[in-house]
Amino acid sequence: MRAPVPGLALSFSLRVDLAAPIEIGRGRAGGRRIIPIIGGAALGPDIRGEVLNLGADWQTVFDDGAAHLDTRYALKTGDGAVIEIVNIGTRHGPPELMDRLAACEEVDPATYYMRTAARLETGDARYRWVNHMLFLCAGLRRASAVEIDYYKVT
Repeated sequence: MRAPVPGLALSFSLRVDLAAPIEIGRGRAGGRRIIPIIGGAALGPDIRGEVLNLGADWQTVFDDGAAHLDTRYALKTGDGAVIEIVNIGTRHGPPELMDRLAACEEVDPATYYMRTAARLETGDARYRWVNHMLFLCAGLRRASAVEIDYYKVT
């Protein structure tokens, strides 16, 4: 007997608006920067609302251009619930494409890898199901935003 093979079901998509990166400089593992999260939108089917103007992505950029993504932010649903999101992952691709992304140029998302695992949490009973769900995400970088699809692991 084997455990069921996990499936994926689209839960919602986010457009996360970003301020200009704050460059910290070289840390122990690579270049460090903080990218403030200043707003955005959540589009269902499970969750609809707005990304709040708080939070950030604390990135480490390695010598090969790959970025470790470490974000914490929140969204407020259209019916008033607040949901915390912690999202950890990686973005990598050919060095010339990573340079273009760092310069805020549009790059075809099929030419690089941007995947994360997210944990959501809320105290609102209407959305308590997110506290017990794993989410896998696929994203793309725009000039001043990221777009991320959140898939429930079923």
